[in-house]
Parts: sequence; structure tokens; C-alpha cells
Amino acid sequence: MVTKTFRISAVIIWLSSLSLGVLVTVPKIAEKNFNGFQVFTDGLITALFTLFVWYFNIYSLPKFSKENSPAGFSVPLLIRSILIGIVLMFLMVCAQKLLVPSLNFGPVMLMFEVRGIMINLIFYMLLHLLYQTHRNQQVILELERTKADNLGAQYELLKQQVNPHFLFNSLSTLKSMVELEDRNSVDFILKLSDFYRFTLENRKLDLIPLSEEIEILDAYMYLLKARFEEGIELEYRIEDPVYQTWIPPFTLQLLVENCIKHNVVSLDYPLHITIYTLGDWLVVENPLQLKKNPGHSTEMGLDNINRRYLHLMEKKIQIETDQESFRVKLPLINENRNH
Repeated sequence: MVTKTFRISAVIIWLSSLSLGVLVTVPKIAEKNFNGFQVFTDGLITALFTLFVWYFNIYSLPKFSKENSPAGFSVPLLIRSILIGIVLMFLMVCAQKLLVPSLNFGPVMLMFEVRGIMINLIFYMLLHLLYQTHRNQQVILELERTKADNLGAQYELLKQQVNPHFLFNSLSTLKSMVELEDRNSVDFILKLSDFYRFTLENRKLDLIPLSEEIEILDAYMYLLKARFEEGIELEYRIEDPVYQTWIPPFTLQLLVENCIKHNVVSLDYPLHITIYTLGDWLVVENPLQLKKNPGHSTEMGLDNINRRYLHLMEKKIQIETDQESFRVKLPLINENRNH
């Protein structure tokens, strides 16, 4: 953690000191027969003493200019400051007595000592409050930075899961085609290579336009057609403006994979997947024709998508099932969150 040095602006220090010096002269000026030189020295003593208290506290109560300085209230340091202030004020009033011989030394000394103690107490408390506020802000900023870094790392892991997940399912498809001695196996391998080269361009992005996601899905559907032929169909019913919205890469491809994983796909029972818009949602829907013995599932598809949406816009996807169909509703993203 990089801690910023606690600082008080020199402008604030000098303006407050001079203002306090001027303020204490107002009652004297209001008197009929006031001594102008005495009034000036009164204000000067107060301003100089306030400057001393400012800098003495900044560098000694505690040492604010150093990292990891103590943040707690210190009674011994406050007492030391007051005692040094009493001595300093005594010397300054003695100097004033030499310059203004008519000065009533006793009452004036008492007045200045009380004033000095009050200035010491007030400015020590003020500096302590400012320093505590500074420390709290530093802690909050560090927590926010750590939280952001943690969320970013989690999201990167989510994105890295996508391609291995797709590769696992693609290799499973290829294995089935080879076992069936499908003549399209070679074409499938070539298209798989092209598809991977195409997807690598988008893998590192948080979001891509829906139009580009559709292109990825169309390329993926070509690979599926090589295996299932007319056993799988994909229909789009998307309004034109929605193509300009944004979506996490490979979301639709993962949803189509999920459909194939859990449903019968064959020429006798073709799987018809529909992607359409409904209000502020993009919906992926398929009829329920569940497999009796579904294959091994990595259980990361829907969960991965849901966590990516939570990270990007703090919204969950909606999953709905009835007796006839299964649908996943994705919130539309109208702003590119990469920026």
C-alpha cells in the first residue's frame, strides 16, 4: 500500500494564523484610547504563536510527515506542546514589554497564556481530526482498489474458462464424429481451426457488439451442422437496434452448447433454438426434449454467464422453465462497459 504523506496547505496555515492575529485586535481597536503599536504587537504575537502551534503539531504531534505515524490521541504530546507554548508565550510577552513599557505586564501575561493554551488545544484537536480523516480516506481507497483488483482477477478467470470449455465440447463433438466415421470430420477440424483464429480476436474483451457475437455463433453453428445436419436449427428474431447493444463474448455460444448438452438432437427430434428480444432482455429459448442419460457436465456454462453479468452490470440473468420449453434471459447492455 502506498501511503500519501499527510499535508496541510501552507496557504491555510498562514491565512488562519494571520486571520486569528487580526481577529484578536478587533476588541482593542474598538476601545476609544487604544495604543496602535500595542494592538499591532498583540496581533503579531498571536499570529506568530499560531504559526508555531501549526508547524510544531504537524511535525511532532505526531510526525505526520512520515509513513505509518501513530494516529491515536496522545496526551503526553499535547501536554508537551502546551508547556512549550507557555514558555514561548512568556518570552514573547516579555519582548512586547520591552517594546511597550506602559504595558500592564501581569494581566496581559495571564491573558496571553490563556489564549496560547486555547490555541494549542483547538489546533491540536483540529489536526488530530484532519489526520484521522486522512487515514480513513487512505484505508477506504486501498480497500476499493483491492476490491477492484480482486473483481478484475475474478473476471479474467471467468473469461479464461470460456475457451477451455468450448474446446472440451468441440473435441467431444469431434470424437463422436470420428467414432461414427463421419465424412465431415476433416472439414470440421479445418473449420474448428478457423473458428479458433476468429475467436482469439475477441477473447480478451469484456464486451463485444451483439452483431459480432452473432457472427461467432453463426461460425459455431456451421461446426454443429457438420455433425447434426438438419437435427439442429437456429432462428433469430432480433430487432435491428438490438444488434448495436453489447454482450460478453461467447455468451450465446455457451447457451447453445448448454442446449445441446441437455437435450436430444437428432433428425427424428430436431432441436429448434430461438433467439429473440423481449423488452430489455435478449432471450435464448429451446423446447424441452431432455436426454435420458446426459453426458458429463463441467457445470460452468450458465454460472459463468451469470457471474460475468453480475461483474459487468450487477444484474443476474433469468432462467425460466416450464413443461414445454427452457429459456435464458440476458439483460441488454446499451453501453460499452469497456470504456
